Amino acid sequence: MAIEAPEGNRSYGELYAAARAGADALAERGVAQRERVALALPPGLAFAEAFHACLLRGAVAVPVDLRLATAERARVCAGAALLIEEPLAGPWSGALSDISSAERASARGASAGKVEEEEEEEEEPGERHDLDAVAAVIYTSGTSSEPKPVELTYGNFLWSAFGSAVALGLDPKERWLCALPVSHVGGLSIVVRSAVYATTAVVHERFDTDRVLDGLMAQNVTLVSLVATTLARLLDAGLARPPALRCALTGGGPVPEGLIERAREAGVPVGATYGLTEACSQVTTGGPPLFCTRVRIQEVPGGEPGAGEIMVSGPTVAPASRSLDGWLRTGDLGTLDEHGHLRVTGRLADTIVSGGENVAPAEVEAALESHPGVLEAAVLGRQDPDWGEAVAAIVVVRPDVEISADALRAHCAAKLARYKVPKRIDFRATPLPRTRSGKLLRRELL
Repeated sequence: MAIEAPEGNRSYGELYAAARAGADALAERGVAQRERVALALPPGLAFAEAFHACLLRGAVAVPVDLRLATAERARVCAGAALLIEEPLAGPWSGALSDISSAERASARGASAGKVEEEEEEEEEPGERHDLDAVAAVIYTSGTSSEPKPVELTYGNFLWSAFGSAVALGLDPKERWLCALPVSHVGGLSIVVRSAVYATTAVVHERFDTDRVLDGLMAQNVTLVSLVATTLARLLDAGLARPPALRCALTGGGPVPEGLIERAREAGVPVGATYGLTEACSQVTTGGPPLFCTRVRIQEVPGGEPGAGEIMVSGPTVAPASRSLDGWLRTGDLGTLDEHGHLRVTGRLADTIVSGGENVAPAEVEAALESHPGVLEAAVLGRQDPDWGEAVAAIVVVRPDVEISADALRAHCAAKLARYKVPKRIDFRATPLPRTRSGKLLRRELL
């Protein structure tokens, strides 16, 4: 089986037939190779069929997050020749309903010259691809700034699939559960990798604790991609010793050590993973980089020895995201141990400079979240006349737990240097704002 979803299943023969018909439909609507097609469809069969139709046609797929506001959606769809909002297999209009005709004409005009130049050489689309050609445009999470488009090539996806298979092993009966948004590289990569492997992608429209729990306990799921919050929900719901699960890949942001230990005690095999859109998802899994990926640390002024910005290179990195030296500057902070295993400590842009010392918020958040009474925490820099920036924290405590700010500061002081201990701690009753991929939206707390 190629795809399993709540609305039905598709074998690879059925998926190919639907994608082939979809590619023909795109051609009938005038979509040329290398033109962008916006896919405003929920995760499931219709999305998978439309996505593979784009690949067969040689068009560039642009998955759209259905939660976006009108203005945000218009930015994502800008430059697309077509917007698909209904299944290709059924009645559909293909109309760019929220993009003006002038914008559509401009999008076509921008690519017309390139298409005309290549028209005489255009091969029958669908059977093979230039690995350097763009396959999809994915927008970053936008945790610290506006989301930006990343052009990922066929080669990026292929090497990412190879690297992931080497890191995790590959079972011919693999069943990888995707409850992440397919507009995010983590979710889309599951759909693509499964097709490369000819294994099964079990696709859920959204994360539902009971449905995912049932998949892990009763549907022979072998791999699942989670974030810290969804892993915690599953453990709270009683996840323990899932019979077929080989690995629960957990990433999307720092994962508290206490949560990983809790999962292991419940017999849930966890693999901490680090990745980003510009590197087509996974960079490291379980610590070491993928076999096709290189990682180094670039020290930053004022940083601790051995720590600095994480730099990535290799065939999974989007060509336009590479610096002149071929390396991707991730904007993330981390360290490499003596075995070459990566530990992520935060975001360079989030660094707090307090009294001349650099503080990584993620490190302080991890210390706070190691307290048994803390559910989640966010650490920010607040302007301060004496320190320049003061380390401040927003904490969500577990239900029926009472704890004081002084007790939390004492807890942090036992784990961190004095200058990293929050000078101010505020408590919050509601969950912290996060993206659908689990990353903390720190900018919404500033």
